[in-house]
This record gives sequence, C-alpha cells and structure tokens, in this order.
Amino acid sequence: MRPAPTIRRREARVGEGWPDHVPPLLRRIYAGRDAHDLDTARPRLAGLHPPEALSNIGAASALLADAIARDARILVVGDFDCDGATACAVAVRGLRMLGARDVVHAVPHRIVHGYGLSPALVEALSPLQPALLLTVDHGIACHAGIAAARDRGWQVLVTDHHLPSERLPAANAIVNPNLPGDAFPSKVLAGVGVIFYVLLALRARLRAEGAFEGPVPDLSTLLDLVAVGTVADLVPLDANNRALVAAGLRRLRSGQGTPGLLALAEVSGREAARLSASDIGFAIGPRLNAAGRLEDMAIGIECLLTDDPVRARELARVLHDINAERRAVQQAMLEDAEAVVARLPAVSSDSAGVCLHDPEWHPGVVGLVASKMKDALHRPVVAFAPAEPGSAQLRGSARSIPGLHIRDVLAAVDTAHPGLIDRFGGHAMAAGLSLSAAHYDAFAEAFRLQVAAMLDPALLRAEILTDGALDPREFDITHALHLRDAGPWGQAFPEPVFDGEFAIVDWRIVGARHLKLTLRLDGCPHPLSAIHFGGWREVAPAARERLVYRLAPDDYRGGDAVQLVVEHREACDPG
Repeated sequence: MRPAPTIRRREARVGEGWPDHVPPLLRRIYAGRDAHDLDTARPRLAGLHPPEALSNIGAASALLADAIARDARILVVGDFDCDGATACAVAVRGLRMLGARDVVHAVPHRIVHGYGLSPALVEALSPLQPALLLTVDHGIACHAGIAAARDRGWQVLVTDHHLPSERLPAANAIVNPNLPGDAFPSKVLAGVGVIFYVLLALRARLRAEGAFEGPVPDLSTLLDLVAVGTVADLVPLDANNRALVAAGLRRLRSGQGTPGLLALAEVSGREAARLSASDIGFAIGPRLNAAGRLEDMAIGIECLLTDDPVRARELARVLHDINAERRAVQQAMLEDAEAVVARLPAVSSDSAGVCLHDPEWHPGVVGLVASKMKDALHRPVVAFAPAEPGSAQLRGSARSIPGLHIRDVLAAVDTAHPGLIDRFGGHAMAAGLSLSAAHYDAFAEAFRLQVAAMLDPALLRAEILTDGALDPREFDITHALHLRDAGPWGQAFPEPVFDGEFAIVDWRIVGARHLKLTLRLDGCPHPLSAIHFGGWREVAPAARERLVYRLAPDDYRGGDAVQLVVEHREACDPG
C-alpha cells in the first residue's frame, strides 16, 4: 500500500525549574511538545484567553441578552457531528441557566437537509417562528439559509469555527475566531468552544446589568460537554483548549458530568473515574457521531440534554447500537475502498491525491472511509457517496496529511473550475463538499493535479514521531499512570509514544483480529506484555522487532500490570 514509515525521535531539551513532583519522564515528554514549565504543560482555566478578544462578541451577547429580556424564542440549530451536538447542548443548557425561558433546538438531517442551515431546513423550521436563530458549529458558509431566515424576519447569530470564504453571510452577528482581523489568540477553538465563550460574554453582560437576583450561574458545569466536543472534533489542543478539556475531564472523573455523557462512558465499557481524552476520541465521540451518520443526531442531542439518568442510559444504549451498525457499514465500505485502491497501482507512486466513489456507499460514513484510506495510503483522500439512494448529487469528505491544507486545495479547484463544486468548507485537515455525479471524473482529475501542484512530494513519505526509548526501569504502573493522567493528549499535543527493539518471546492471535505478544527487553528483568490491535493483518513477528508503542495500565489483568499498546512494528535489520 505504501512505503514503510520513517521513525524519528523528538528533540526534547529539558530545562530547569520543574517542581519535584513532576517525574523526569514527564519533563522530557512535555519538553518534546514545547512545554517548558508547568503552567504551559498543564494550563488552568484561570489562564484562558478573555472572551472580549473575539470579534463581534459584544454584538452577539447583546442579541442574546435582548432576546432573554423580551422572553423571545431562541432557536439553536446544531450540526450532525459530535462537536455540533455538544455545542447545541451547551447552548441550550447555558441559555436556560442564564435566564432564557423559551429555548428550542433543531438539527439538520444529513440526508434530508444536507449540511448546515439550508433554505430547506429554514422552511422546515418555520412553524417554530423564532425571534433569534443561533447557529452552532456551522453557519459561516450558509449564505442562502441565513438569507432565507432573515427574509422571514428572524435575527440570526452565527457561532462557528470553520474557515470563512471571502464573502460573509448576512447574519446580524458572526462570532468566529477565524474571521479576518479577529484578535483572539487561539484560532483552533472547536464549535463547542466558540459557543461556550459566547455564553461567558453573555453572563458578563447580564451580571453588569444586574440581571441575576441570586448566585451567578456557574458555566463551568458545561465543561464536560466542551471537552467531549473539542476532543472529538480533532482540533489542535493548544494551551487554551487543553485547559478546557482538562477541566471537563475532571468533572467527568468526579462523576459530576452530564448524565448522557456518563451513560455513554458506561455503555462503552469505560470507567468514569479513569476517563481520558483517548476514551472520548475512541468511545464516547464515535457513539455520538454515529447518530448523525446513520440516523438522526436529534437522538444524540436528547441524550446530552436529559437530566434523567434512566433516560440517559436508554438513549446511550440506542446510540451504542447505532454505532455497532455504523461499524459494520464502515467495514464493508473500507473493504470496497481497499479493493478499488488495489486496482490502482499508480496510487503508490504517481498520484498525490486520491478520490474514491461507490454508488452503494452511505454518505454518513464517507468521512471515516476517507480517514482510514488517508492513513493507509498517506495521501490526501476524498471519498464520495450519493447524497441519498439513487441521487445524482454526491457528498464527499476529504482528509489530508500534514503539510497540505485541504480546504485551500478545494478553494483552488473551485477557482480554476467554476461550477465544478456546488459547495465546500472545512479546515486544514478535513473538509466536506458536494457536487453533481456527472462532475465526479472531472473533479477527481482536477483534485489530483491541484494536490500535485501544492504538495511537497517529500511529505508523501510517512513519518512516525516518537518520544524515544523508555528506560527498562520505567516499564511499571507508576509511569503508566503518570503518562495516562498527564494530558490531556490530542491533536498537536500527542499522546506519548516510544520506540525500541524487543525480542519476541511468544505471540498469538486474540479476538480474531489482534496480535498478543510477549516481549523481552535488554536490561528489563521481567517479560513484557503487548497488544497490537488489528495486528492480524501484519506478517508473523520476526525474532526481533522494532516497535512503536504506548505504555498503558493493563486494565484487563488489573493490579500493577502494564502493557505495551503497539502502533507500528518492523523487523530489525539482521546486521
């Protein structure tokens, strides 16, 4: 499929001034991520950037404060992914906390309405007759939908984080850290982070106006939702986002989280007291996302809004079952995609950008297929499916590799070939688009040529960046717990991975797909247990291999047991 990746170790120059309770291993890990003191490594809420730095946040808070004062109806329109669902829940819960008595919410159906605030969705929402429509995690590209809402006399407030085009929609106010000229220091807030900041500004305005007769509402109770949406949307975890996520994880671990999130953790087999950002990314987030991919994200939002633990468990079980269906659909689509790629030998050498399409694919899962194939090929991939069965309209999801801004690629294709793409939007690493099925071949060729023009060929060689080798004395539960709890880890602040050479003592296939290994390391007095998930696809282990791995507590064996979670294996050079 692709050449073997290059393994490279991070440079980590550990300075002075670390407190004694931070072990040397963590100091090295933090230094490798340019965090050279405890405040940078573990940022706190007290260090959050102020809301006032966001453009138009004053106008946004004024719109909301006026609606609350008039008891006017506020309609929150979310999006059908995890960020959009948590953003919707934060908006509804937060506005009610701040005194809004008429707050309703809605979310587009992926197949029926398409992405964002479309004219069709506005038409469907017209019986609600809101005074103010609030978009969360979308809106910056919804020109026609916003115009349709304004034509009905509704005020429109857009809160979004996606990159804007040259022309902004005609909303009453737009809050987006990526607006031209915006002074907010962090441009990587998730959609849920943007609406949380708007609520902070609204609370400050209402407090200044004397609107609270009792205690000022504690918006930090929403941070578990902010954490889940931020991690699930794969935005970079800069210091500001890490402070938000860490605070949200603390709420979840203490058992004070939203009943729906605690139920989702339970149904996925995770213990709330030990939840990590990785658990959000691999367990909670996918179960919420599955509703928007295959069914209706309204189910996920209801799960996040209910305060009844029994109802939360019922909805979490529904989401769990939907996710199981999503995994089956995804696996079938991946097998189709792999078969297509196998018939395209040029993918491994000449083609810098790859497009895949199957008329039987589901539009809700193409993003996952694009992501998996991007990882397999180490090339930008766009996967397409019919917008609905038999439709002549395609919906595509694009995923990129480091060094290529995928939305900029789509913008360049759109400029060079007007009318080829109907709609597009997104970020540096992920984007979405729609086009006519009749335009697919022309787009695939234009995309391939544009990627080739914009991408440095050297970036097509995959690289694994590690934190070096662990000392034999560091393979213990103390260091494994330090590594687990020292995050939150995520995009741009990656979970620590290490590399080293091990002797393979024993191996076997477990769970039909996974490779269980027993290892020996020079200088380590006891054998080491390792698991390579999906390792059944690899060849049988050599006598000695170089492994890239994470060190984690072995929850299955319990006690002081640890295991290496293998992410890459290659045979050692016999010389």
